[in-house]
Amino acid sequence: MRILDSHIHFWRIGGPGHAWPDADWPLIHRDFVPDDLRAEAAGLGVVGGVLVQSQPDDRDTDWMLTLDDPLIRAIVGWVDLAHPEAPRRIAELARQPRIRGLRPMLQGIADTEWVLQPSLDPAIEAMLAHGLRFDALIEPRHLGTLHRFATRWPELPIVIDHAAKPHAARGELDPWRDEITALAALPNLWCKLSGLRTEQATGQPYEALRPYVAHLVASFGERLMWGSDWPVLRHAGDSYADWIRATRDLVGTMTSAALERLFEGAAKSFYAIDV
Repeated sequence: MRILDSHIHFWRIGGPGHAWPDADWPLIHRDFVPDDLRAEAAGLGVVGGVLVQSQPDDRDTDWMLTLDDPLIRAIVGWVDLAHPEAPRRIAELARQPRIRGLRPMLQGIADTEWVLQPSLDPAIEAMLAHGLRFDALIEPRHLGTLHRFATRWPELPIVIDHAAKPHAARGELDPWRDEITALAALPNLWCKLSGLRTEQATGQPYEALRPYVAHLVASFGERLMWGSDWPVLRHAGDSYADWIRATRDLVGTMTSAALERLFEGAAKSFYAIDV
């Protein structure tokens, strides 16, 4: 099985714009670069991945663009969308062929409706003009806001990172379940099957994620893409291979075509990647 990983991170501790992870995240508080992923994913069919920003800092995005490695098939950067110079910066980044999207780190912004402010309109219009996608790093509190945002910008391709980080540690399904259903009804909304293990409590088995995964598969279908969220995945104690095996179990019986779409085709389509 070929894997086009829709969500990977690289960083250097103390590198350009780096602030996270810090020592409170001991399992991932070290450098992670392409060779580290290549070693851990050896023999697992990985044909490339989408490198996603991990720092809300232009310097981090510029550093990611210096990484010249065939594993990196696309890059999702960061821009301060509220800054008056955001359209200029977006145009500058869009000239880089591997840049396919942007990700404001909405989960770290206290104002749940921040993304709806009119001052962001020039930046969103620039994203549309340059054919960029929007990665939504959100929590359940943002789901209603994202629906309003996606309805306002129906031509903007949006992907929900980590299934909006449901409260899996508490086993809560609602209202997350109904709000995911509403978002999946919008044709410009996609979702990543990623990051769920780090939302569980310590010691919880991956099997407890079954109702969440079943709902995502039923809701998004061909617009659901697999992601490892590596190396953050290691914070949950899982290896790259562990999450692949868990996913195969959690999605249940699937045709070979459906598995190909989940593990490669959806990310390829969404990010316009030629593998």
